[in-house]
Amino acid sequence: MTKLRPRFWETVPLNRMTPAEWESLCDGCGKCCLNKIEFEDTGEVAFTRVACRLLDGETCRCTQYPIRHQFVPDCVVLTPKKLPEVAYWLPRSCAYRLLYEGQPLPDWHPLRTGDPESVHAAGASVRGWTVPEYEVTEDDWEDYLIEEEP
Repeated sequence: MTKLRPRFWETVPLNRMTPAEWESLCDGCGKCCLNKIEFEDTGEVAFTRVACRLLDGETCRCTQYPIRHQFVPDCVVLTPKKLPEVAYWLPRSCAYRLLYEGQPLPDWHPLRTGDPESVHAAGASVRGWTVPEYEVTEDDWEDYLIEEEP
C-alpha cells in the first residue's frame, strides 16, 4: 500500500498529488455514479436516485472500477485537468469539487476520520436508496429526481 503524506489535501495542489493521494480523495459516497439530468434551458444539474448499473448500492463503489470503460464508455475519468469542465456536476460534498473550489473536506470524510464507514455513518452516501438504471428507462428518470442534492 502506498503511503500518503500527512494531511496532504490541505497542502498539496490537486495537480501535484500522487495517484494514490488523488484516488484517496474519493470518499466512497457513490453520488457521482447517480444519473443526472442537465436542463438545457437553465444549465441546472438535477440528481436522480437512478444509479449507474455498475454501482453497488450497499458498498457505494463501482463493481468494475479498473475496467469500467469496457461497460460504460462515457464514464468520466476525473483528473485535475478535467475538473474545471466537470466540477459543476459533481456533488457539492465531493472532495474533488471542494478542494477545486478552495473548500475544506467535511468532518466525516474518511481521510479525516481514518474510517471508510464514516461517510455512510454521516448519511453522506447513497447507501441503500438507489435504483439500478437497468430498472428504469431514461424517459422515466425525472420520476426519480432528488429534491435536494444528496
